[in-house]
Amino acid sequence: MCICVNCRWVERCRAYHAVERQHGAAHLSVDPDLEPKAPKIYVSVMDLPSGQVGVEWDVRACESFELDAGRWQRLRPGEAVPT
Repeated sequence: MCICVNCRWVERCRAYHAVERQHGAAHLSVDPDLEPKAPKIYVSVMDLPSGQVGVEWDVRACESFELDAGRWQRLRPGEAVPT
């Protein structure tokens, strides 16, 4: 799971913005202004039941990370937290 959903900077972060783009998800911010320090993005490739290939992008470490549990959910109340 992407650590960004519990980060103080999630809506301002350019790394999370890139992850949103790769997932085809709606952006929290149109123009994020925070360049995170040393984000580590893990890309997983998996076989899907339909014979297609899926790709999952997750930020697993970042020197800019500041814990703010539930930040993403407060920004998008009522929506499912991305996994």
